Amino acid sequence: MKHLATAAILLSLAFGTVPAQAQTAPAPGPAVRYTMAFPNAVHHEAKVTATFAGLPAGPLHVRMARSSPGRYSLHDFAKNVYYVVATDGGNHPLSLNRPDPYGWDVTPGADGTVIFSYTLYGDLTDGTYVGIDQQHAHLNLPAALCYATGFEGRPAEIKFDLPAAWKVATQLRSGTDKTVYTAPNMQYLMDSPVSLGAQQVRSWQEGDQTIELATLYQGPAAELDNYAKKIQKVVKEEKAIFGELPTFDFARYTFIANYLSQATGDGMEHRNSTSVTSPRPLRDEDATRNLGTVAHEFIHAWNVERLRPKDLEPFDFQRVNMSDALWFAEGFTQYYGRLALRRAKLIEDDEFFEDISRWVNLRQNSPGARYASAIDMSRQAAYTDGAGSADPMNIVNTNLSYYDQGAGIALVLDLQLRQHHRSSLDKYMQAMWQEFGKKQAGYAPTNPYTVRDLQRVLGEVSKDTVFASRFFRQYVYGREQPRFSENLLLAGLAVIPTRALGAALPKQVEFDEDGHCIVAYNTQIGSGLYKAGIDRGDQIVTLDGKDIKSSNDLDAVLHKHSPSDVVFVKVKTRGGVERTTQLILAEDPNVQVKSVSDVEKMEYTTNQKNLREAWLASQASN
Repeated sequence: MKHLATAAILLSLAFGTVPAQAQTAPAPGPAVRYTMAFPNAVHHEAKVTATFAGLPAGPLHVRMARSSPGRYSLHDFAKNVYYVVATDGGNHPLSLNRPDPYGWDVTPGADGTVIFSYTLYGDLTDGTYVGIDQQHAHLNLPAALCYATGFEGRPAEIKFDLPAAWKVATQLRSGTDKTVYTAPNMQYLMDSPVSLGAQQVRSWQEGDQTIELATLYQGPAAELDNYAKKIQKVVKEEKAIFGELPTFDFARYTFIANYLSQATGDGMEHRNSTSVTSPRPLRDEDATRNLGTVAHEFIHAWNVERLRPKDLEPFDFQRVNMSDALWFAEGFTQYYGRLALRRAKLIEDDEFFEDISRWVNLRQNSPGARYASAIDMSRQAAYTDGAGSADPMNIVNTNLSYYDQGAGIALVLDLQLRQHHRSSLDKYMQAMWQEFGKKQAGYAPTNPYTVRDLQRVLGEVSKDTVFASRFFRQYVYGREQPRFSENLLLAGLAVIPTRALGAALPKQVEFDEDGHCIVAYNTQIGSGLYKAGIDRGDQIVTLDGKDIKSSNDLDAVLHKHSPSDVVFVKVKTRGGVERTTQLILAEDPNVQVKSVSDVEKMEYTTNQKNLREAWLASQASN
């Protein structure tokens, strides 16, 4: 974190803690002051003004962020900033220079003040961008606020000029003026999402800290009440995983939730809050789907916000922040988000087993995972985590999401620790938390971890350094596929092939309005289409002598054949060349995870039952 100004020390005292950095080398200068108003919200615009005072001579380098906490790719938020004007404190114009697409240089006047104003456009309500309309504003602050290089350590305050019915939901702290919110420095400000609108708030105590759900929602209040009760169960289960809640900076954690029809489904973790957005209502299966995002994001209050990889700390807003540990930071979070729902009895066994099936299938069927390790996949986040690209990527053959790969690693590690080491993944996470996450200073971890730290702590928890070394060599540094069948059987779960002939082929094609059967995606290495030299954009004209003009035509051919049958296929390439070749009709390679009690001729033993019950049982105390 950057050094804080003397004024920031006073602000920190009001916040309840003095950052260690501020005690040693404070940065001089008053707070950066922002105002945000919404006179043209109907057209998705806000008016933003930033005031930088007490400036030395020389140009002020004003920037818009290029990246955002919780995302691992570039976004270049300056693209939605325009009508930029700079003045001094007396409203005299100051000249602007644009050195690159991401910022502006402006020389302060004699009063040492720059008032930097611009129009901000935003029409995407999610965790990364800005969504503004007549009903609300959902703000990810790196996408909304400029900052000045060299002044990141100064405290900041932001004043919202709001329509009458709008209220503020944020982890930022308000002062005596309830429209003004403060942050100790730029890093903290940018890690603090804001929702503006007709908030409905539900709050409760968990120990001596407050958890609140601040929601924009137009459904019945009873749906919101019931949803909040479910979140309470999630909070308790996830607290039990780590043994305690984090000490939230102001004894408050806020779920900043936007459940409006114009929202995009997303979740984004922050230090004392999470931004969750979805167009789905808060009832029935939709509520459960929304709850899945909440469960994942709250785990991040420990894992990644405080228990933080060293290569992500401090966050750099001008480049991609690459980490070797996203398989742990995101993948283990993915695992625990689903496990916590099961432990809280908010999903049934079968639904959790479907999650496991998905993790197994993705890992077993990923060509990329044969050539790239979990660390390699973490490094690919720069190109896959919401990054924009005009040219197609061969992701189907080169990438496996670190969310899913990490969840599979967590699953196998949990079962191995329970069966062979009289321990569990819960105890491993607790050990990591105590050493690397619990102690914070200056709103940042005092001891961020490395991948080597993860291996060392596993050796300590398992009391078996040979096991820890082998596990990391195989599944983290290496590319071995986890032994899912063997490990799941420890909990009385069987991995059963689906045995669906040709199911992979219909998933690869789409029919256009003229009835052409078009290969819609890059074909996967090892598949029948790939071996036949057929790829994205090619048209399957005939299969086994039958014209293919609809999904019914395709199904009719597949139902006549057995696995590994070879048929002739006539293809028209996307370049217009027709050719005939042979195609192997393969089985769907996917599997399904089931309880052995539901599988003929398999026995559900007492040991399996005991392990499964201990694994899936609620860990929360009332």
